[in-house]
Amino acid sequence: MSTDRTGPRPPGPLRTCIGCRRTDSRSALLRVVLGQGETGPTAVPDPGRRRPGRGAWLHPDVTCLDLAVRRKAFGRALRSSVGPDTAEVAGWVAGHASEALSEKHEDRKRV
Repeated sequence: MSTDRTGPRPPGPLRTCIGCRRTDSRSALLRVVLGQGETGPTAVPDPGRRRPGRGAWLHPDVTCLDLAVRRKAFGRALRSSVGPDTAEVAGWVAGHASEALSEKHEDRKRV
């Protein structure tokens, strides 16, 4: 871990979450790209970070997602004139949250 004038920094590139506006390592954030859905532009989760196009970064957390939707950050970050549909990202984040919760309960030691 490197250190600069602001304190310790995680190794690797830093990105800013469009929800909470905090910086974090790239591996801790979910990349979201703009795709074309049936009704118009759609925000599509890109957990593999391989899809083409401009990406926005978001903590895979419901609170950060709610902040980003409320602030209309997806449209600005992805440079879309129309606010994209975020249902697919919301589904991915909800699934990720329930998966993390089940892993947390499985890690508990049973007595």
